[in-house]
Amino acid sequence: MKKLTLFFSKLFLFLIVFSASVVSQIQPKELHQKVDSLLLENVSENTPGSAVLVVKDKEIILNKGYGLANLDYDVPITPSTLFDLASLAKQFAGYSIALLAEQGVLSEDDNIQTYIPEFPEFDKPITIGNLLHHTSGIRDWTSTLPLSGRTFDDVISMDHILRMAFQQKELNFTPGDEYRYTNTGYNLLAEIVERTTGLSFRDWTNQNIFQPLGMTQTFFLDNHKEVIKKRAVGYYRSNGKFYESPNLLTALGSSSLYSSTNDLAKWVNHLMYPSDKKKAVVNRMMLTQPLSTGEKNNYAYGININTFRGTPWISHSGGWASFDTYITMLPEKDLAIVVLSNNRQNSFNIVGRIASYYVPRKEAGQQDSGSNEDEKTAESFSIPDDLLDDYTGTYKLGPGWYVHLTKEDGRLWTQATYEDKYPMTALSDSLFEIPAYGNRTMEFFANENGGIAHLIYNNSISPKVSNKISPTLTNPSEYTGTYWSDELSTSYEVVFEDEKLKLSHFQNGDIELIHAWSDEFKGSEWFTDLVEFQRNETGAITGLSVTQYRAKNQLFKKVQTN
Repeated sequence: MKKLTLFFSKLFLFLIVFSASVVSQIQPKELHQKVDSLLLENVSENTPGSAVLVVKDKEIILNKGYGLANLDYDVPITPSTLFDLASLAKQFAGYSIALLAEQGVLSEDDNIQTYIPEFPEFDKPITIGNLLHHTSGIRDWTSTLPLSGRTFDDVISMDHILRMAFQQKELNFTPGDEYRYTNTGYNLLAEIVERTTGLSFRDWTNQNIFQPLGMTQTFFLDNHKEVIKKRAVGYYRSNGKFYESPNLLTALGSSSLYSSTNDLAKWVNHLMYPSDKKKAVVNRMMLTQPLSTGEKNNYAYGININTFRGTPWISHSGGWASFDTYITMLPEKDLAIVVLSNNRQNSFNIVGRIASYYVPRKEAGQQDSGSNEDEKTAESFSIPDDLLDDYTGTYKLGPGWYVHLTKEDGRLWTQATYEDKYPMTALSDSLFEIPAYGNRTMEFFANENGGIAHLIYNNSISPKVSNKISPTLTNPSEYTGTYWSDELSTSYEVVFEDEKLKLSHFQNGDIELIHAWSDEFKGSEWFTDLVEFQRNETGAITGLSVTQYRAKNQLFKKVQTN
């Protein structure tokens, strides 16, 4: 009897496990219904939209278009519609390097000056590996060219990008020390492919990647005037109307790749199930490289290697001219998902929702994504409004690194340089926690007059004393004058008008400089995050530097005083 009971207990347990696994394997019909419902929340037959591809166990189980590829002529999006893949192009540049490395043509350890001798020499050589893994320190053209006056609506070619790279005077950091995403590095990889093979990057990738895989609709665009049949147009929405986004970019290696979900189905299957001849190439493409500090870097050859609910997640995103693209592969689930959008739709969220149909959260022992049981959503300690007012303001954490504290709805909020805004939870009348950062805290300290002098930011590594800034611009006229950049071949005039200090540029117009600390200012344009004036030993202003996250210390020499 006991044996029989044990048998039925095991059978019951097996049925529970089996039924759970069945539930987790969504059926194609249900998948179509869920994706239809998901996409049609924001897409109609009269709006831009997306193409969605799902490949499971080598088979295409969903390949469908939603919305219009062209609003002028009511052309619908289909699986054969060509999208600008934006930064999804990087994995094809990475694959190109992996293929040439396996052929012995080049090595990840090679100095890039071996192939591009006109690239400037720095204290430490930059290797092909540094370019692949975004550890080169090379400035990103998406930050430098706007400062020079070129907008994203202008023609931006490989020639523009390479000339900027070859004139670079300084790196963001010592190669290998940090990870910092830069499109320029992948443009240089495309240039290396051209110089080692003697073919244009477009021709080489056609002959060695796209044609062998039967990807007949995929190519790198190297002439922005070219007519592309079945091409989707990128659109953005403003004041209830759609507008076309100009797209005159030919940035080979980093961007400017056109393809369809029909072709990308062949690509993801190639990466997940490579032939015996190409296994070594694909395996190499998945290799990451730690930083010189030993810290892990998840960026491989044009792809990120992460996890999703406990299972490997190989992915990359792309965004340009209102195109928003995402590709991911979950090899342990034999699953690949691609979403290509032409209206800034958040493709990452769509991919994540579709992936969740196949990888239930319970497999990783995690809570539902909508759960907020552990999140503190209210103040646990009541703070008078006037005291919160005292805490608001700007605090200097380090060079070009500030934290701005504001009061909203009776609560203190924090926003640090390059970061989003987050609410804080009061633990006492002077100690606050930042729930979004785990157990990190800020503690406020008063000066002898009762005003707030500084805070201590405890980031769980080493506490940092941050002084509160009281901006006072006593002599704005000493900053005025003309400043010239050899690196960008452009000049700015610093003027003081209407009680405001401004950077004035022929193309970029007036950019207000908001005083932050000593000789440091925050520019009103995104590409002027930090503007710091330089002084000589006598205290005279001799120049300025402009810093944005992907392009630090872009130097301008003062050439004329107003």
